[in-house]
Amino acid sequence: MRSSGDGTAAGGPYPLHDSAADLSAETIGYRGPTACAAAGITYRQLDYWARTGLVEPSVRSAYGSGTQRLYSFRDVVVLKIVKRFLDTGVALQNIRAAVQHLRARGFTDLERMTLMSDGATVYECSSPDEVVDLLQGGQGVFGIAVGVVWRDVEAALSQLHGERVDTGETLVGNNPADELARRRRDRAV
Repeated sequence: MRSSGDGTAAGGPYPLHDSAADLSAETIGYRGPTACAAAGITYRQLDYWARTGLVEPSVRSAYGSGTQRLYSFRDVVVLKIVKRFLDTGVALQNIRAAVQHLRARGFTDLERMTLMSDGATVYECSSPDEVVDLLQGGQGVFGIAVGVVWRDVEAALSQLHGERVDTGETLVGNNPADELARRRRDRAV
């Protein structure tokens, strides 16, 4: 796996209602069911991946019965990337190596990265030239533009509920069809 670039990507889901306008992405966490909905995975997959260390929640781990894991925005992006790799037939062992690589990098520049795979190896490309070089070498078969995944997760989470890490307050998404969410939002203002 190749690595290049060392900047940080700002971003994540935007505040979900007006009273949260000062919140950064690091102060918002997402419970398991919300992370599953945004990443397109089952809760069983999420639980397995957390228990085996593939994608662990970076905000809060579960500490026994009754506690809830809390995932960051970037965690949810990685969950969706893992799902896409699995859907294309990449072995879990290779996905695990890719996630470990991303974790070692600190998940920087995710939004500008393309992950390519030939089915056996996952390659990181952070520029169009690297993608072309990989394809010309006959290695890359398919790619995942992480920026597209980033925006998909961002859109999904804007419709779902988040949680403030510091207070535990539920942040209500902008799903107009969700009557309960509308009532909570109205009450919070």
